[in-house]
Amino acid sequence: MGRIKDTFERLGKQKEKALILYIMAGDPDLKTTESLVMEIERAGGDILELGVPFSDPIADGPAIQRASERALKSRTSLRDVIIFVRGLRKKGASIPLIIMTYYNIILQYGINKFSMDAVKAGIDGVIIPDLPPEEASEFITESRSSGLDTIFLLAPTSTEERIKKIASSATGFIYYVSMTGITGARLKSLKEIEEKIPFIQRHTDLPIAVGFGISGENEARKIARIADGVIIGSALVKLIEANSRKRTLRPVVAGFVRSMKKAIR
Repeated sequence: MGRIKDTFERLGKQKEKALILYIMAGDPDLKTTESLVMEIERAGGDILELGVPFSDPIADGPAIQRASERALKSRTSLRDVIIFVRGLRKKGASIPLIIMTYYNIILQYGINKFSMDAVKAGIDGVIIPDLPPEEASEFITESRSSGLDTIFLLAPTSTEERIKKIASSATGFIYYVSMTGITGARLKSLKEIEEKIPFIQRHTDLPIAVGFGISGENEARKIARIADGVIIGSALVKLIEANSRKRTLRPVVAGFVRSMKKAIR
């Protein structure tokens, strides 16, 4: 059993929801990222997504695009992130870690090599926004043989056929995108989410986590009533951007994580 499954099962027994956070690896450098990962785990983050910078992040809004640019300036690569995670595990980090990146980067690295290197380093799962399950058979095969969870995205526009396809392809959890568009947009209505999640649950036993548009405690609290996990990315990335050169960065991030965790309990 992997860290992601263990985490959801533990939280389920405690009647808690998972707080899943996203940060860009290498923003503004990997030394800062290391301190933030440790701080997020100590503050109560349950699962952490590590973005790998890419020159054309089509699914990301302005905040994550800027973070990607800063990470690219620090020359952070997929190989660097894998080595970085290996170091984190040696230093005692136990939080489940997910790589979130674009497929071209993994193709250049090599699908088989990536899957094996990622698992050996201590990476638990991967999210690839531009890889649809219909085109992911080779990646899924390699990932499953290595023990790497493949997490796919569902959107409000997803048909029942696509939901079934993703339910059969995903491991770890299903990432439900609360709205169409890019990251960083504002959450407008819960009605569609309230209707869609029970429908998805009829096709899978995997936990369902909701992301996109969740920036404050009130939104997180409402989503936690519906889903198994709450995903927060752009709001945290903006906080890091605003405080990256300040000594208060770590306590500010820790305070944010603690407040969000408290909100979803």
